[in-house]
Amino acid sequence: MGKEVGHAALVLFFALSVLVGHSEKLQSSQAQTLLRIQQFLNFPESLSGWKNDTDFCNPEPRSTLTVVCYEESITQLHIIGEKETNKLSKNFSIDSFVTTLVKLPNLKVLRLVSLGLWGALPDKLSRLSSLEILDISSNFFYGTIPRGILSLTGLQALIFDGNMFNGRFPDELGSLSVLTVLSMRNNSCSGSLPDSLGSLENLRILALSNNNFSGEVPDLRNLENLQVLDLENNSLGPQFPPVNKKIVSLVLRKNKFTYGIPDEVKSFYQLDHLDVSSNKFVGPFPSYLLSMPSITYLDISANRFTGMLFEDVSCNTELKFVNLSANLLTGMVPSCLLSNSRNRIFQYAANCLATKDVTQQPNSYCQNQALAVGILPHHRRQKEASKIILALSISGSTIGAVLLLALAFVLVRKFLAKNEAQKLPVRIIEENASTGYTSKILSDARYITQAMKLGAIGLPAYRTFSLEELEEATNNFDTSSFIGEGSCGQMYRGQMKDGTYVAIRCLKMKRRHSTQDFLHHIELISKLRHQHLVSALGHCFECYLDDSSVSRIFLVFEYVPNGTLRSWISDRRARSKLNWTQRIAAAIGVAKGIQFLHTGIVPGIFPNYLKITDVLLDQNLVAKVSSYNLPLLAEHMGKDDVHSSNTSTQLKNLRVMHQEKFDIYDFGIILLEIISGRLIISEREVVVLKDQLQAVITADDASRKRVVDPAVSDACSDQSLKTMIEICCKCLLQNPADRPSVEDILWNLQFAAQVQDGWRGESFHSSDGSPVSSFKPPHQRLTIPWH
Repeated sequence: MGKEVGHAALVLFFALSVLVGHSEKLQSSQAQTLLRIQQFLNFPESLSGWKNDTDFCNPEPRSTLTVVCYEESITQLHIIGEKETNKLSKNFSIDSFVTTLVKLPNLKVLRLVSLGLWGALPDKLSRLSSLEILDISSNFFYGTIPRGILSLTGLQALIFDGNMFNGRFPDELGSLSVLTVLSMRNNSCSGSLPDSLGSLENLRILALSNNNFSGEVPDLRNLENLQVLDLENNSLGPQFPPVNKKIVSLVLRKNKFTYGIPDEVKSFYQLDHLDVSSNKFVGPFPSYLLSMPSITYLDISANRFTGMLFEDVSCNTELKFVNLSANLLTGMVPSCLLSNSRNRIFQYAANCLATKDVTQQPNSYCQNQALAVGILPHHRRQKEASKIILALSISGSTIGAVLLLALAFVLVRKFLAKNEAQKLPVRIIEENASTGYTSKILSDARYITQAMKLGAIGLPAYRTFSLEELEEATNNFDTSSFIGEGSCGQMYRGQMKDGTYVAIRCLKMKRRHSTQDFLHHIELISKLRHQHLVSALGHCFECYLDDSSVSRIFLVFEYVPNGTLRSWISDRRARSKLNWTQRIAAAIGVAKGIQFLHTGIVPGIFPNYLKITDVLLDQNLVAKVSSYNLPLLAEHMGKDDVHSSNTSTQLKNLRVMHQEKFDIYDFGIILLEIISGRLIISEREVVVLKDQLQAVITADDASRKRVVDPAVSDACSDQSLKTMIEICCKCLLQNPADRPSVEDILWNLQFAAQVQDGWRGESFHSSDGSPVSSFKPPHQRLTIPWH
């Protein structure tokens, strides 16, 4: 909602800017300047109609191009391209381009969006002294913000989103006194925010998300017009930012804010969107946030908020989203949040609330964690402080009374400060909540979450392979290196010059396309790297000689040598089987792989049509998902057609609505086989086994042991088994909307693992030996089940 407020304001801003001018006949010199700009931009589609005899001031209305003239001069120029397809010449010079651009000296509005522009922005842009709106978002500008821009004192909107600007903000920003919009989302700016931001009295939107800013937020309380403040995903903190009472949207997600939410927030009567999730906030949760007069979106998840909730807490009836997950809350779930559930998303996992929900921690957990981070109940603080003073008083006969009191005062303050500062690590489960990004930002291929950046440590950098390398690695794709074939190409096992093994998928193109047509797919594939995915290492194009179109694409993946998960669970020929602890670990690995596919990149990848034979185990028995819905395959190899050719229209519509929940169902079938140890090859077997598991959830432990794989029945704790059975049955619910999120699944699996680890009967090193210690790499040909 917060970014939607900002986006709507920008749209209105630009719409009004287009209406203020009127058309005139254009000077010939300025017409030539436009044609020169067309040439610099490599003749993009949006400028395809420009010719020597074009009437530039009276064009047909187009969303990608606007030219406004006044008194024979251009006053507004809006050119909107497609960043991924607009390729500029290798000889492109941003300095020459700007030199041409400033020959339009009366420009008031300049928007050059998604045109592939690159380079360090020259200072000479300041020669456009009449500029009021400057929008160069979604390009590839780098370097620091040129100080020359600070001389454009008439600027009202400065929008540099989606570039690669770095370095510090100039301290002289306060010179832009009439600025109303400052947006620098998705760049790499760093350092502290300048205090001069607090002097921009006309500022309405300040959007600095996804940068590397650090330190305290300057005092913004004098900005009485500020409505949107978006600081997501930086390193700002620890103090809550001081803002005015008219703020509408406040996004502080993923920073280092530590201290509690100040009481002043209670007076923010226009606050509609508040997101403070994934910080380090401690202290009592201010329940008044739920009933603020304008609030519709509230996310406090993944912090250390404490306090007791009550059933009769009041809520704003317009609340659409509330996330209280992963805090230290106790008490009851407010009934007002459970009502009107069809129109509201409410998440509260990983607290200590008194519900029958298995996603809650025991009450003692929240108390211990609160003490660990120094959040003492009021009476405990007084008691601890009294102990210190009493001890000092007993020994105080040898020192002066004044010194005793002074020392007591200092030690008490140090004790309380230490309790506030100490922080122990705590497992945080984040709910999958909407971030509120606009579709433009979500579609930006350069937007990568932190989970993605950290997902596949240890893999070599993604690169382009030569065809000669792959032919040498596979002995010219000899049949001895052939692994298998699926609907999306043949698989080969290859050995590179450094001795490492790789899996190579060969895709034959059905239609002729240039390499450019595949580059956005390749960019996405290069980012699919995670500990629990069979990750891509590189690619190779083979082209026809006549027109250079692509004949084959080779995708190179890491090689996983230890067979499928099924071969270690339900295959009767298996030499040894995974014990219960290892089965839970494998399930957690698969769930993390699914979570990454859904949320680790934007947009997410689903459905993935997962099967237990799509899960491979590496030399350490780490589970890796080997077959997932690569967009390249879906678009050019007809994968969607393969999976949906016999699917009813109603089911297809369901898949569109609940795509991620179909992966949850497939994961439930994998869990079913992990628990039962039985080979599942038909839907009928799924139904029968699910009914058996459902029946024993409320039965005694002996009944539950009868449905689990006999190979592990004596070595699993009943609580661990029951948790696994419950989450498995929930995954297999008929209605997709009723199935749990992947975050709920992970929480339950991790709980099952913790219970199992603490169980006295746990026997990881049992007499039958660990599969890890007994494993010897197979010599036979390995079949990898890629779709």
